[in-house]
Amino acid sequence: MKKFDKKNKGKGIKSERETVERENIIEGRNPVIEAIKSGRTIEKLYVSKGDLEGSIKMIISLARERGIVVNEVERKRLDDMSTTKAHQGVIAVVGEYKYYDLEDILNLAREKGEHPFIIILDEIEDPHNLGSIIRSANIFGAHGVIIPKRRSALVTATVAKASAGAIEYTKIAKVTNLNQVIKELKESGIWVAALDMDGEICYNKDLRGPLAVVIGSEGRGVSRLVKENCDFVVKIPMFGEISSLNASVAAGVIMYEVRKQRGIKGE
Repeated sequence: MKKFDKKNKGKGIKSERETVERENIIEGRNPVIEAIKSGRTIEKLYVSKGDLEGSIKMIISLARERGIVVNEVERKRLDDMSTTKAHQGVIAVVGEYKYYDLEDILNLAREKGEHPFIIILDEIEDPHNLGSIIRSANIFGAHGVIIPKRRSALVTATVAKASAGAIEYTKIAKVTNLNQVIKELKESGIWVAALDMDGEICYNKDLRGPLAVVIGSEGRGVSRLVKENCDFVVKIPMFGEISSLNASVAAGVIMYEVRKQRGIKGE
């Protein structure tokens, strides 16, 4: 793995069929639009009969331009297919989501001529949180998101919808061992920071340069071993009576701080 200079230091078990169904559909107008625009393989596209105006009309037009067959069905059929219960009159059956490798994420940073900015998720199990974090990662210019294979939400219809289509543009890597990945990142010259309440205030820490930020799970936070393997720990200061933030909100705050410090062009 090519090294980067360290500059500016800073639950239940589902059936196989259910898992396939959840991972191979995209629901909602914006997520489906982005899936079509990105060139994702669309095997089937279903739209609700009599609901062919506005963005649905745009979806149909995009699909036909790309040779995708559009099936008009009763809304009840979409209701039965939906896992989010918020399909907005459109569901796409897509090819299996292609997870990336760590090297793919690092190569993207190199191609852009930017210091790597990576988000590592330590057992984020809520698919809404995962989708929201992926959306923020895309908005704030992170080069990729890393999730563990076990004890983590995977890319499903719910995640796709919560990401507002960002899963089509943000590289997501699924890895076996987070600690091994952290070790590889550190060996390649990338600083790794854990976001946790016992750290230094993030506004006072220099977060420019090659950086990966670890976001902990909704209940437990960053696990002990993962935190011990990080280079340093930062926290978001709290000023109210509530002492914690939702994982996706906390992720958005720290990503914004990194982007602010890097500036518009990135450093």
